[in-house]
Amino acid sequence: MLICFALTLLAGTPLVLFVDWRLALVGVAAVAAGWFYTGGARPYGYAGLGEVFVFVFFGLVATLGSGYVQTLELLGVGWVAGVAMGALATALLVVNNLRDIPGDTRAHKMTLAVRIGDRAARVLYVVLLVAAVALLPVMVALGSSPVVALGFVAVVVGRRAVTQVLSGAEGPALIAVLGETGRTQMVYALAVTVGP
Repeated sequence: MLICFALTLLAGTPLVLFVDWRLALVGVAAVAAGWFYTGGARPYGYAGLGEVFVFVFFGLVATLGSGYVQTLELLGVGWVAGVAMGALATALLVVNNLRDIPGDTRAHKMTLAVRIGDRAARVLYVVLLVAAVALLPVMVALGSSPVVALGFVAVVVGRRAVTQVLSGAEGPALIAVLGETGRTQMVYALAVTVGP
C-alpha cells in the first residue's frame, strides 16, 4: 500500500505543479480515504460507509478530477458521468460485500450489506447498475456526443450478473458476478470515454 501511495505522489506532483495546487488536497484526501478504509482503529469500510467513499472517490473525484486536469472546468456532464461511474464502482463493492455477509457477520464487520441485509443489498446492486444506464441520455442532453449511447452495450454485458444476483446467487457464484460487474463497468467507461 505504501508503494502505491508513493507512486500516486510521484504521478500527481506534476498535476499539482502545472495544473492546480488544490489537487494536492484532493490527493491527500484520496490517500486518507484509501488508508482508513481498512486501516486505523475504526476502519470505515467495516462501519457501513465503504460504499459512500467508493462512490465519492472512484466516481465523482476520479471522473471530475480527470476532466478538470484536461479542461480546468467542472462541467455538468462530468458530474453526471461521475455519478454514473460512482454507481458502477459502488455496485462492485456491494456485490463483494453481499458475498461476504456470512463471514462479515461472524467477524462483526458491519458493512452496508450486513447492516441492510441480503435482500436490500441485492436490490441496491441492481439500482446502481440501472442508474448508470439511465444517466446515458442525460449526458447526451448535457452536450456529450450521441456516441455515449454505446454505453447501452453494458446492459447486455451486465444482464447475466443482474439475473444471478436477483435469483439469489451466493458464495462462489458471486465471484463470477464480480467479474461480470467489472466487465460491465469497463464497457460503460470505454463508451463514455469515446463519447465526449
